[in-house]
Amino acid sequence: MGVTRQKHAKKIMGFYKHNFQFREPFQVLLDGTFCQAALRNKIQIREQLPGYLDGATQLCTTRCVIKELESLGKALYGAKLIAQRFQVRNCSHHKNPVSGSTCLLSMIEDGNPHHFFIATQDQDLSNKVKRKPGIPLLFIIQNTMVLDKPSPKSLAFVQKLQTNQLVPEYQKQSIVELKEKEGLVKQEGEKRRKRKRAGGPNPLSCLKKKKKKTQEGQEPSDGKKKRRKRKRNR
Repeated sequence: MGVTRQKHAKKIMGFYKHNFQFREPFQVLLDGTFCQAALRNKIQIREQLPGYLDGATQLCTTRCVIKELESLGKALYGAKLIAQRFQVRNCSHHKNPVSGSTCLLSMIEDGNPHHFFIATQDQDLSNKVKRKPGIPLLFIIQNTMVLDKPSPKSLAFVQKLQTNQLVPEYQKQSIVELKEKEGLVKQEGEKRRKRKRAGGPNPLSCLKKKKKKTQEGQEPSDGKKKRRKRKRNR
């Protein structure tokens, strides 16, 4: 069972590495519910997670998560001690702390630029994370950590990229800047103008045709004059 689970995780990690540029060390944002589940199931997150993800990891949380655990009292005291061992990432709620789930959602806005994993047991938070493409989701089942399969939103996003229906804005801007730098836009305009000029009629050929018509028109009149002279001579 362990080998099958490891292969499953490796395949999913390949998906995120290839399509969303996830690289080591993998940054995992944990909330209080995940810490509590790990404590209850005797899971050593720091020791077990790197082996499961097959790469170095950075376990981190936010001040809002720690504040939330402190407010819940003795029931989650052990989870708070675990969360305090992790690196604290700066959030935008310094003066006014928010709930842990709200804070973690704010950390993955704008396309998850820092490539965070989200580790949570909160079902509502998990559903909201799945609505955003490119965010790996971790949770605990019984005494096992599980990396969730890519969400339909992530699969749809990748499919659009592969069919060239969707190009990220930063790539569009870089393409435009590169064309302007290399002067490709001007060259394309010049090529189009040259094609239009080459398609016009040749004025010299038209003049020659007119001369031929006048000569052909003069020949029968000369012939008539010669015939009349011959009749007079007779």
